Amino acid sequence: MKVWYSMNNFELLINQLRNGEIKSVDIKKSDFLSFREILIKDDEFKHFRGEAKQGGNIVFTFLQNPRS
Repeated sequence: MKVWYSMNNFELLINQLRNGEIKSVDIKKSDFLSFREILIKDDEFKHFRGEAKQGGNIVFTFLQNPRS
C-alpha cells in the first residue's frame, strides 16, 4: 500500500530516509516542487535519488554514496 505525504512532514520523511527508518518515499507530482524546495536545503542532498514514475509521481531513496 502506498502512502502519500503532505508538505507538513517532508522534513521528517527526509530524516527517516537518511536514518534508514524507511526505504523510500512516494511523492505526488503535485507535491514535488514543495518537497524539492526542502530537500535541496539538506546538507546531504546529493545522497537522495528521485525516480520518476509513470503519471509524474516520484519515488525518493537515500544512497550511502553521493551521486556525482
